[in-house]
Amino acid sequence: MPRLAAALRGLAAAAAALITVAAVPSGAAADTVPHSPAPSSQPGNGPKAPAEFVALRDVDPTVIQEMRYFTPHDFMGVPVTGYRAPMCLLTRDAARALHRAQRSFLRRGYSLKVYDCYRPQRAVDHFVAWDKDLGDQRMKAEFYPRVDKSMLFRDGYIAEKSGHSRGSTLDLTLVRLPALPTRPYVPGEPLSSCYGPKAARFPDNSLDMGTGFDCFDTLAHTLDPRIKGEQRANRLLLKDGLERAGFVNYDKEWWHYTFTPETFPDTYFDFPVARRSLVRHRPVARAADGPGHRITPVDPVPRTLL
Repeated sequence: MPRLAAALRGLAAAAAALITVAAVPSGAAADTVPHSPAPSSQPGNGPKAPAEFVALRDVDPTVIQEMRYFTPHDFMGVPVTGYRAPMCLLTRDAARALHRAQRSFLRRGYSLKVYDCYRPQRAVDHFVAWDKDLGDQRMKAEFYPRVDKSMLFRDGYIAEKSGHSRGSTLDLTLVRLPALPTRPYVPGEPLSSCYGPKAARFPDNSLDMGTGFDCFDTLAHTLDPRIKGEQRANRLLLKDGLERAGFVNYDKEWWHYTFTPETFPDTYFDFPVARRSLVRHRPVARAADGPGHRITPVDPVPRTLL
């Protein structure tokens, strides 16, 4: 009985406490409970892409995506800041133009493959910070074997701003269909120079362009006279097809193209590469007014692009 009485007294005290909290005015109660995290710390908040940005896969799922900066297989040897998903984001204009180029290449038995698309400013800042750390040269043997790291910024391989951050620039290549599978890079594995024979370079299912992607070497210049025969023909095949769709090549990198006119020619964005960065602008069309009406979302990207 004493134990039962004690338990009843405990229940009564707990009930009284609940009644007291319920009676406290909302302003006072706010001072007695933990505050929710600030809005900026909630998942999904932070910088968002303008409505003009889309995921390439939503516009053309046939383009192969091998997003290198999401992985450690890049010139730094680590995933790059700001790449939260292995996906290609572009302005809608650039994505539609790429779709047109892809349709042309598919008819000839090829597919485009993208390595990088929109690049947030925070990623560019990561490049600049890495460039200043001369002690970190773990990937030199593959990506810049003939260039002193202290010269990368001076020679233009690294810069404080990138056209990629404006959303209409991308890095890409061509793959002969059917595309062969490629294996992932294993950190610490032996490296081969990006300008060596294709069979000796890191495996890539793309056409032989004379160098690998992101090769910091003058051999990567699109029309370098030392690139001849099939390698030169492959570069020109890519260049011709993309130029017909409205892209312009950066002549020091065979893989680098910008769609013109750019949607945002003077704006550098910093939202992360992630699906949640895209703002879902989906206007609704009301089928009927009054009770029971249905609302149908309207897809802002047409399923069939001209």
